[in-house]
Amino acid sequence: MHFIVKLFPEIIVKSTPVRKRMIKQLANNLTKLVKGLSEELRVVREWDKIEVVGPEGNETLELSVRKVLQNTPGIANFSSVRRYALGDLDQMYQQTLTHWGDALAGKTFCVRAKRTGSHDFNSNEVEQYVGGGLNQNTDAAGVKLKNPDVTVRLEIKDDNFYVIENTQPGLGGFPIGTQDSVISLISGGFDSNVASYLCMKRGLRTHFLFFNLGGRAHELGVKEVAHFLWQKYGASHSVKFITVPFEEVVAEILENVDNSQMGVILKRMMLRAASQVADTLNVEAVVTGEAVAQVSSQTLANLSVIDKVTDTLVLRPLITADKNDIIKTARDIGTEEFSASMPEYCGVISVKPTTRARMERIEREESRFDFAVLDAAVNSRREEMIHDVMEQVDADIDVEVLSVPLAEAVILDIRHPDEEELNPLHVNGARVEKLPFYQLGKKFKQLDGDTRYMLYCAKGIMSRLHAEILFEQGHGNVAVYRPK
Repeated sequence: MHFIVKLFPEIIVKSTPVRKRMIKQLANNLTKLVKGLSEELRVVREWDKIEVVGPEGNETLELSVRKVLQNTPGIANFSSVRRYALGDLDQMYQQTLTHWGDALAGKTFCVRAKRTGSHDFNSNEVEQYVGGGLNQNTDAAGVKLKNPDVTVRLEIKDDNFYVIENTQPGLGGFPIGTQDSVISLISGGFDSNVASYLCMKRGLRTHFLFFNLGGRAHELGVKEVAHFLWQKYGASHSVKFITVPFEEVVAEILENVDNSQMGVILKRMMLRAASQVADTLNVEAVVTGEAVAQVSSQTLANLSVIDKVTDTLVLRPLITADKNDIIKTARDIGTEEFSASMPEYCGVISVKPTTRARMERIEREESRFDFAVLDAAVNSRREEMIHDVMEQVDADIDVEVLSVPLAEAVILDIRHPDEEELNPLHVNGARVEKLPFYQLGKKFKQLDGDTRYMLYCAKGIMSRLHAEILFEQGHGNVAVYRPK
């Protein structure tokens, strides 16, 4: 396989030192990401592009590389190509015919050639010769220079000839590692997930901060979506997942703060805590998923009062986004169903929340708050590296873990569809059904209560945790399938 990776245009227009630094960072990121797929893959860096080269004939590996290139920030697009030693015009035609002959049947087409180096022909001559040969010797509907059905792209660089088979868009943005670090407040909902993704796309190394308002199922769900975002879009750099227990803070607010001011004060407490955590990590900014007027605490007046609690820079990537656009982005990046299935724990619910908080009123309400409770919550935080965050979820497993399927049991493959697609599960003599882990809570209760179900995931960790939660909810017909 051979891919040519084109850089995000904003990288190309940077000054020479900045462009070189960004290209080097992107090449390093890709090297780290593809190294885990195969030791045979190579990443080659040039001044205006990057090439990824590997063995031919391994479709599963090629699909995995494509997914990496699709989801790595800094890439405008990438093309699958076939490389040949440069010959004469007829050889170029014959090589192009091999890859494009059948695909042109019944379609109009044109040939576009890009040439770099010194040659005894120009790009127009290549386009005319190859295009004429394809028009005469295939079942194409003819040459059409404007808006053809198919554009056959060729590249010539020095002594190499490239036939471009297909081109796919990348994420754009900047390579992670070229910008500073941030810490994103994540709740698992649509907004905070999308805000975290947008930061990673822009090249920001993004840590995750979760305020636990109660419930192990909620913490597990948020860890799963944070791990998914990191693994898909930011795995070139390790980050932290920080959990701050906030139940006592909420209790203190409910007991001592006027009902109408509780939402704004809760956000101020979260921002205070986030700023302290950011300081310990030497992080420059805190990220939230807030958008103007989406809820009562997000009016401009309230956001202004909330921000006054800290000198730390607060970034709000979604500040003017519509909810429908946020949900569409969540769908595009793969977090929509996570968010739709996420259990919610309401911190405080005001009957008539203020939409125009006044600083003097907020300070008066906060004077009755015991800030030792907030300090205790921050000091009790738990910091974990994102790559092993799931292994460290506390669980007292009461369900069976078996390496052989039970008779007449149904194996539920709970992996994310992206993972399942790359490596489908087949078990001889057993029935396998797919039910992603983020749908388990809603859909398991609709299954046949008399059937035994065995949950499966790649490492056996999520399956055990979800099986235990189902068991605690009264579903005694669950076990875990963990093949040796």
